[in-house]
Amino acid sequence: MSLVRRALPEDAAEVLRLRQVMIDSTSPVPTVGPVSPVGGPSTGWHAESLPTLRERLSEPDGDFAAFVVDHPERPGTLAALVVGTVEYRIGRAGNPRGVIGFVFSVATDPDARRRGYARAGMDALLDWFRSRGVVQVHLTASADAAPLYSSLGFKPKPDPLMELLL
Repeated sequence: MSLVRRALPEDAAEVLRLRQVMIDSTSPVPTVGPVSPVGGPSTGWHAESLPTLRERLSEPDGDFAAFVVDHPERPGTLAALVVGTVEYRIGRAGNPRGVIGFVFSVATDPDARRRGYARAGMDALLDWFRSRGVVQVHLTASADAAPLYSSLGFKPKPDPLMELLL
């Protein structure tokens, strides 16, 4: 039996909790002085996000997939999360069908790290991408996570990403 399973709608709150773990680890809370945090992690968006996430998790044949590992010591809690989407872009050489996978959330609970859960989740997500005809996968890696992705075959690319908030 595999450690990894497809996330279900009832996992949505835990998926959001682990996504927050990832967000907090990549965007540290600003501090005042050496140790005093300003504000704290913003979780106000969770309530608004929860219904949409539950809906997306109930669509097993859609373009969105989340794979999770249950926490071995805390029943009802997730230890790890890996999430991705399949997107269409106009084809090009090397990807004439234009199908691209994008990994956008990989998180492991701090007390469950160094057990291979993120790697197992990535393996499941990459298999899911392959089953959908994806031949190209993108992700943004933190410095801490880059060795894992490199070991899976990901290569760094120049990042021309720009963003506009509407």
